[in-house]
Amino acid sequence: MSDAFSYVAIITAVVIILLDLWAIVSVFRSDRGVGPKALWAIGISLFPIIGLIVWAIAGPRAVKAGPVWRSPDP
Repeated sequence: MSDAFSYVAIITAVVIILLDLWAIVSVFRSDRGVGPKALWAIGISLFPIIGLIVWAIAGPRAVKAGPVWRSPDP
């Protein structure tokens, strides 16, 4: 196995892991119930590439909004 192929394989694995982590965090930030969140997280974890593709196509889209900062009224 050549060094170039090894580097490409490592970079690909790191990118897939980072995308999976991003997807799992997005799942847990969604407005869905605990059951669907757990199933999505387990699916993405067990099947990293296929789970990520399926989540990207059919996954939860609603994400909780962060805190809203408002200026005080004068």
